[in-house]
Amino acid sequence: MSIFLNKDSRVIVQGITGGEGSKHTARMLAAGTAIVGGVNARKVGTTVTHKDKDGNDVELPVFGTVVEAMETTGADVSVAFVPPAFAKDAAKEAIDAEIGLLVVITEGIPVQDSAEFWAYAQQKGGKTRIIGPNCPGIITPEEALAGITPANITGKGPIGLVSKSGTLTYQMMYELRDIGFSTAIGIGGDPVIGTTHIDALEAFEADPETQAIVMIGEIGGDAEERAAEFIKQNVTKPVVGYVAGFTAPEGKTMGHAGAIVSGSSGTAQAKKEALEAAGVKVGKTPSETARLLRELLG
Repeated sequence: MSIFLNKDSRVIVQGITGGEGSKHTARMLAAGTAIVGGVNARKVGTTVTHKDKDGNDVELPVFGTVVEAMETTGADVSVAFVPPAFAKDAAKEAIDAEIGLLVVITEGIPVQDSAEFWAYAQQKGGKTRIIGPNCPGIITPEEALAGITPANITGKGPIGLVSKSGTLTYQMMYELRDIGFSTAIGIGGDPVIGTTHIDALEAFEADPETQAIVMIGEIGGDAEERAAEFIKQNVTKPVVGYVAGFTAPEGKTMGHAGAIVSGSSGTAQAKKEALEAAGVKVGKTPSETARLLRELLG
């Protein structure tokens, strides 16, 4: 089992002919993902060739629109590697097509654009789940990868992972690679994102194969405090957490656009206290967080 993505997911890549799109299409195929085509309105009717996980050539058709790609291939997931200036239109196109899952990898999308396409998805009835933007995407190890997470750092197992930080996603997967993951999802650290900690926690709670959850947050905003409240009310599985930014100087904007500290709200300490009040064990380092999870799983 997994959340949002599995071996049966049929994936298209918006921006498949670009540098990033091409590189990561190859990596997603090598991870076993069923990529069935791509979208680039200027390259309609062409094909791109990559290798699958067994080293065989795969010829992928390039379509003009997401709708056309879905109708022809039965795709239900799109991964968008589209430059920031065009990302809003690409997202809206996928939402109009009612694709089930849209993973927006692009960083540097203006916050207003992200807010617009997120609101647009809600207006359209919420038929499209958005992950991102500015995120590593989602991986169900040994089944499918939609994004840029290295597929070879971990295997399948009982841990669910949801993280704001891309690099910390990878580190946690590596630290716990001997146990393995059901699904790992990087939600992105921008101020406006699609899928939240709470969405992932709810899905992991409902997934019978996920036995424990790791949640990685970072300073700024109140997403972790809201997640703590959700855990207290709704999550029965053990959760461990880590909050990046304990050493951040107050008032300074850190690496992610969403990480702004003001007063006690949004600080690592405030988030740690909120999570601990909800019964979440919080590590001071990623390694300590991994050790706490090992102890919980016995």
